Amino acid sequence: MDDRSFGAERRKQEHLAPFRRGGVAAREATTWLECVRLVHCAVPDLSVADVDLSASFAGRTLRAPLFVTGMTGGTPEARLLNAEVARVAGRLGIGFGLGSQRAMLEDPDLASTYEVRAAAPDVFLAGNIGGVQLASLPLNAVARMLEAVGADALCVHLNPAQELVQPEGDRDFRGVLDAIRRAVRGLDVPVIVKEVGAGISRETALRLRDAGVRCLDVAGVGGTSWVGVEAVRRGRESDPELRALWDWGVPTAAAVAEVADLGMEVIASGGVRTGVEAARALALGASVAGVAAPVAGAWFEGGEEAVERVLSRMIEGVRAAFVLTGSRTIADLRAAPRVVTGPLREWIEARTPGRDRPAGGGAG
Repeated sequence: MDDRSFGAERRKQEHLAPFRRGGVAAREATTWLECVRLVHCAVPDLSVADVDLSASFAGRTLRAPLFVTGMTGGTPEARLLNAEVARVAGRLGIGFGLGSQRAMLEDPDLASTYEVRAAAPDVFLAGNIGGVQLASLPLNAVARMLEAVGADALCVHLNPAQELVQPEGDRDFRGVLDAIRRAVRGLDVPVIVKEVGAGISRETALRLRDAGVRCLDVAGVGGTSWVGVEAVRRGRESDPELRALWDWGVPTAAAVAEVADLGMEVIASGGVRTGVEAARALALGASVAGVAAPVAGAWFEGGEEAVERVLSRMIEGVRAAFVLTGSRTIADLRAAPRVVTGPLREWIEARTPGRDRPAGGGAG
């Protein structure tokens, strides 16, 4: 293993380490999902067995509207985590995403840490590469990377805030949108574009839609702060500049609200911790809800069994929210009465005048 590969593996270990201790959350920001109040239905006129939680995303039907997003890879520990979490996702009929596969491109010996097909032959599996790396790779190399793990989709992650505070991070983000456009046109699998904790604005979503993207993971503010992870990793939690960027971005609920009417399929991730929060995101227009940190934390605490408990409870929480709003399906939930309050309402009202701006109006 060369120094660069060793550096990638060490970085992966350092990024995974905080989740042993509960992760690194936003300092003050929340997801604003608490601002979405679903109106209680005291006479739902349906049984629990009537509820259909199935969701369509990226050409697949999931048994429940959950997606374990962008876990990890590149270390021996990640090999076991990926395999066990993917196996649970397969049993529950939900989606599963690998962490960035950059490490296996730099060192092919690390490819086994991303291989989950033997453990989860039927799971909907998303491969993963950073936008900057995508811009520097020939498309056939990306296709081989996906084929090596049997991926059903490619997730392209965007994380400029994290990169800017990472000493070894990227500093040149030119060409990423063009690379995404080429991937959408040239790959045989769907392309999902995701943030990693700073959210996706309407303006950015419009530019991505113009590039052919139909699937987004908004990954908003309120969950794991990757600026925070970098600050902890470097022992610089008190650095005022890092603290100023710790909560940077668009809260999860606001990001979903901004893109819900664009005809795109949306994963609402970033701080989703319960089934009720997932249901609130679905009511705003998300196709599925994404979860990562609680799953990683559960795995460190109790392995595969703990992961299954956490995800099963979330699914039952979603089901309860459906019953308590009188909703049999996701479409019913979206049509059910709800009240949007507080800063989320203010955000939506403030942003509404910009709804007709062209896609070229800014990066967002």
